[in-house]
Formats: sequence, structure tokens, C-alpha cells
Amino acid sequence: MKRLRRWAVGVTALMIAGSCTTPSVSRQTVQRVPPSQHVAPPTAQPQRAPVRVSFSYSGSMIQGGLVIGIAPAGTSMLSFDGAAIPVAPDGRFLIAFDRDAKPTATLIATLGDGREVRDTLTVAPRAWDISKLDTVPKYPVPQPEFEKLRPAELAQINAARRIVTDASGWREPFMWPVLGRISTLFGSQRIYKNGEAGSYHSGLDIARPTGTTVLAPADGVVILAADHPFTLEGNLLMIDHGMGLNTAFLHLSKITVRVGERVRRGQPVGLVGMTGRASGPHLHWGMKWRDSRIDPLLVAGPMPVTQ
Repeated sequence: MKRLRRWAVGVTALMIAGSCTTPSVSRQTVQRVPPSQHVAPPTAQPQRAPVRVSFSYSGSMIQGGLVIGIAPAGTSMLSFDGAAIPVAPDGRFLIAFDRDAKPTATLIATLGDGREVRDTLTVAPRAWDISKLDTVPKYPVPQPEFEKLRPAELAQINAARRIVTDASGWREPFMWPVLGRISTLFGSQRIYKNGEAGSYHSGLDIARPTGTTVLAPADGVVILAADHPFTLEGNLLMIDHGMGLNTAFLHLSKITVRVGERVRRGQPVGLVGMTGRASGPHLHWGMKWRDSRIDPLLVAGPMPVTQ
């Protein structure tokens, strides 16, 4: 009896112990991957534009030429032959080369981190139309009247050129203000009797009848509209195209816009005439960037063929 009781107690203990053990798990084959080979699923990476670390240009690197450039990315300051020039938010800037520009010019871009990017530009020379008039004296300007009136005229012209506007016409392709025969080229010069040199021609002369409509070559703001004929320029109109670039129309018979007025490319702004120092009706079209006189023919391209 005691032996039977001990057997029953042992069976009960085994049943209690078995109920507390973790159930067995069937064996499965598992392939282990080393930690170094655990790779996250690939994700699409945005394509980044290459960082611009040099200058790029479009235009004519030649005496009398105009160039639009793009500065290196991150440019905080830009200088052209030592003078600071503005840079648009998109990195574009404007430079030009005078009729008598030196063979080289230097651009320096200072980046935001202090680094500098330099570029030495080669300026191509040009052969100018030089006429020698050995028997003709230099044109005598009436001295008393000229000396009296000229200082005030020059002051008006210089004050107009100092006006800074937000015009963006410098970005546009320039059109011809009138179509016709080019009677005098930019940069041409006459050497008179005794080797006395006259001033070189600072613009283009286009022969057209008095009253021919003159159009704005690009968007801009009127910075000078003479209310009376100047001694040399006659009725003078000046339009600022932004970034230091301006247009001047001389000898007009009439000016049809006002100072401060915004004009659009192709808008009528005046009429051809022969006021001031002119021997016949024509439009003198001059262009200037800061102190550099430039050739409109290089900016507007060849004169379109007229019927």
C-alpha cells in the first residue's frame, strides 16, 4: 500500500513538472546572413546639377563688343579689371570692351567661402576705317556759343548715365531701331590737315528720311529726353537697359517719350531728323556700357535686308 502511494505521488510530480516546460519546436532549416551583408532596399536619389566652378560667356570678345556671362556658382562678388560689377540672382552679368580696349581683361569672382576664380579674357583687335583728309581742316566748332552751352549739356548727359534702373532689356536680343543704309560705321575716324585727328565715331549712322519712326531696340527706362536741341547731338534721347548699358539716339526731329517712362522692345520712341551737328537726316545710334563705347552692329547683328 505504501509502495502504491509512493508511485502515485511520483507520477503526479512528473505531470506537474511537464506542464511547466516549454513546448518543443519542430526543427527548420534557417539560412543565416552575416551582419555585414544586411542591405537596406535601394532608394531613388535626386539628380543634382553639376556645380558651376568656372565662367561661361556669350557675345563678342572684341573691341567694341558686348558679352553676357555666367559667374561661378556661389559668387558673392565680381570684379572686371579691378572694378566691381553687379551679378543678377541667376548668376548672369554684363561686360563690354571699349573701341580702344587693351588686348586682355581680367575677371575675378570671389566665392562665399573666400576662394577666388580668375579668368583672363583675350580681346580681339579690329581694323578701323581711318580716312586721311590732308587738305581739309578740322571742323571748327563755334567757340563762344559752344563753350557757353556745352558744360550744361555734358552735365545732363553724365547725370543721366549715373541713373540706375531695374531694366532688364540687357537680357534681350537687340533689334534695329530703324532699317536702312548704314552711312557711317562705329569707330571710324578722320585725320585732318596737319595730322589733326578728329574724335572717332562713337555710334552708327543710319540714313533715313526725316520723320521715320525710331523704335526702342530693347526694354528699358528713359533716362534723358532733351527738351531742346543740344549743340552736337540735337534732340537727344537716352534709354537705360539695365546693368550699366544704355542707348543714345541723336539728331531726332521729335522725341515721343518722357524721362522715367518704361519702354518696350519695338515701341516707337521718336522720329529721325537732322537736329544738332548733322549734314543730312539720319539716326545716330550709340551704345555705352559704363565708360566703354560699344558697336551696335555687334549687338544687333547684321542690318536686315530691306526691300
